[in-house]
Amino acid sequence: MDKEKTIEVDYIARVEGRGAINIDISKDGEIKDLKFRIYEPPRFFESFLIGRKYDEVMELTSRICGICPVAHQITALRAVENALQIEPSQQTRDLRKLLAISAHIQSNVLSMYFLSLPDLMGFESIIAMAKNHPDIVKRGLRLKKLGNDITELIGGRAVHPVTAIVGGFTKIPSKNKMMNIKKRLKEAKQDAYHTVDLFSDVEIPDFKRECEHIAVSDPNEYAINNGKIRSTHGLNINEMEYRDYISEKQVPHSTALHSHVKTRDSFMVGPLPRVNINFDQLSSDAKDAAKRSGFSFPNFNPFVSHLARAIELVHDIDESIEIIDRLPFKDDSRITFTVKAGFGAAVTEAPRGMLYHSYDIDNNGVIRGADIVPPTAHNANNIEKDLHEFVPTLLHLPIDEITLRCEMLIRAYDPCISCSTH
Repeated sequence: MDKEKTIEVDYIARVEGRGAINIDISKDGEIKDLKFRIYEPPRFFESFLIGRKYDEVMELTSRICGICPVAHQITALRAVENALQIEPSQQTRDLRKLLAISAHIQSNVLSMYFLSLPDLMGFESIIAMAKNHPDIVKRGLRLKKLGNDITELIGGRAVHPVTAIVGGFTKIPSKNKMMNIKKRLKEAKQDAYHTVDLFSDVEIPDFKRECEHIAVSDPNEYAINNGKIRSTHGLNINEMEYRDYISEKQVPHSTALHSHVKTRDSFMVGPLPRVNINFDQLSSDAKDAAKRSGFSFPNFNPFVSHLARAIELVHDIDESIEIIDRLPFKDDSRITFTVKAGFGAAVTEAPRGMLYHSYDIDNNGVIRGADIVPPTAHNANNIEKDLHEFVPTLLHLPIDEITLRCEMLIRAYDPCISCSTH
């Protein structure tokens, strides 16, 4: 390389929120400076939750994000319930998991088909791609609508659902409406298989970095709303131990904090860590689809996150049908409890990865302290580490192509920048 190179992206396209990339490369090919710069203004959710009542938390925190409100709502509910020592019914837990799965379907389909697939198929946008591949785009729209409709049926509306409350639901869906959803889920299975085939066949960069992967895990199910925190480097802790092992630091170029495992380094959360850590808990059809894809797991190429989302889509359809089949549709959607002082934490798997909430509540049910760490706050540090190793492999390419590949790496993580700053 005969001259210095500078990569500047002032506004990363096709991600949620506002972020930038700044990279300076010397004549010798060394990275002099690299920043994944997040400049989305924080809204200070943790501060304004103090003084609010325990039963307002899930409504307020769902407004952190319009793409993943369900994840914040369920995580907040579980943290509050842990603080108040409330144990919801099995039906409530099942409905919440189905609600969470519907949000995963919505978000992961959006990421795969509409945010990242244009890159992988050589188009500048989904609009440009639709002219040449209308059937693929229509498939993505069908799957996205299915996720939206399940969220709306259980949650009362597709964005910022309203029926989930501390201890249960204000209303549960009818059996007839659920049976209609079950029929649509069965019909969507072929679309899910085609999605796995599509993301198995598209060309992705040959890049690997064996960083630590972390996911919520349960030996008895593919964990979303409950489980222990496990990693590829031996971490195995419960949600109340989160702050004993995972820390955050402020960096000058980002309004999102950077996370790391204490005594270690950055880590990755999201669909790829979930599949890597919880592969054995996938449905049999999802495991078969993964094996047919030609990729092996565990896998440490962040671009394989697209395929991991597709594999999860097959599983999500299978598990949704199983949940619907075992729902009793009985009126136990609310339970009685006593408000008292306590501290509770919860970790769940949002579509983009592990999400942490904790709340300190006084005897009157008023919030005394709040702590929220969204998936992209977990991933921001690791995205920079990936870019540090990825960029040197691209220096033989024109600057425009290097820039595009860097953006593609970030889109593979599917960052939710508004969440990360909250």
